[in-house]
Amino acid sequence: MATGGCMAACRVSGYHPSSIADSPMVIRASNLKLQRKGTHGRYTMSLIMNPESFEVGRLIGSYGFMNVTSYSGPQSGSDFGSSLQSEDVGGLKFQDVREGDVQIRLYEGRVTQGPRRGTPIIFKVYPGKQVGGLEADMMASNELKAHAFLQWLAFRNDGKYCAADYAKSSCERLSKNRALGEQKFWNPFEEQQYIKRKRSFIIKLLQGALRGLAYMHDNERLHQSLGPASVVLNTLADKDVVYLVPRLRDLAFSVDIRLSSLEESPAGLSEGLWRRARSAGAFTPMEKRAFGIADDIYGAGLLFAYLAFIPFCEAGIRLLESTFKLDLGATREYCLADDSFLEAVKFLDMGDGAGWELLQAMLNPDFRNRPIAEAVANHRFLTGALL
Repeated sequence: MATGGCMAACRVSGYHPSSIADSPMVIRASNLKLQRKGTHGRYTMSLIMNPESFEVGRLIGSYGFMNVTSYSGPQSGSDFGSSLQSEDVGGLKFQDVREGDVQIRLYEGRVTQGPRRGTPIIFKVYPGKQVGGLEADMMASNELKAHAFLQWLAFRNDGKYCAADYAKSSCERLSKNRALGEQKFWNPFEEQQYIKRKRSFIIKLLQGALRGLAYMHDNERLHQSLGPASVVLNTLADKDVVYLVPRLRDLAFSVDIRLSSLEESPAGLSEGLWRRARSAGAFTPMEKRAFGIADDIYGAGLLFAYLAFIPFCEAGIRLLESTFKLDLGATREYCLADDSFLEAVKFLDMGDGAGWELLQAMLNPDFRNRPIAEAVANHRFLTGALL
């Protein structure tokens, strides 16, 4: 796949419960054959698409990935508060990180034939093998196989935004409001409503992302690329929270965690994950599966921390660098001393510190003690009961 620079169309369903989005559909006149090995043998499925059924529009952007070529995270049983410094964000001090060579382009488009005629879509274009190399070919193939495995291939274009866009626009708006001072919120009730809408938006965003992650784990797939840019949104407006539908995207690094797959030798995009699993003491297929799920939860915890702080703080504040690898109780005390972080602290303080409690559990240095995605989504902090 992707040897000819093939395209991916994304059509996001408005009713599917999984919160999975941005999945690929190959547009070729010929058959696409995917082989999947299951517990009952090997089977083949074919997808036939007519390229004349689609119309490609303007280029709307591009994005890439960061490659982590080495990793040494926190060790189980280590002093979580004292052994790691504030700059050790997500273990980056122990990692070799570089920008990936694969650049993916996104185009607007629409369906031109059939019952879905007129439906807006997004084309996701991986570079051809001659341009992007083997890595691009593997990523494109892996993303298509992941969505085929999840039985969810086509999506309507319900939004071009992501959680990173929301965080950026939110903190920029906050900075503008603070510059205006009392002129902006002359009515204290108006300010309270503004903060309440923001909290509701973030909680619904996180719950949607965790529901999608739980769906993937239930279907034996890891996301492995979860972050602010991996959650697509149909709106950035806090006041439109009732219409917000968060969905996951970017499954190019998704990993099959069926036991039959884990018993095989790791290859390609999952090698780094299983190398880290071994370093954490996970050797058997069941232990590796548990580590992979916990690794996704850790990524979701970093997303949680990002959204708990950035939308409430002024642009340019790098609070996350002094948060992720510190004891969160000490972090709270630090934040209380700075008014810039006050709303973020109040947010996590809801329900007698329920937010801090959940965040600490998701970022637990021992992968065996992290909760599963369904438990996180059902935590009292994310159910909306505390609002």
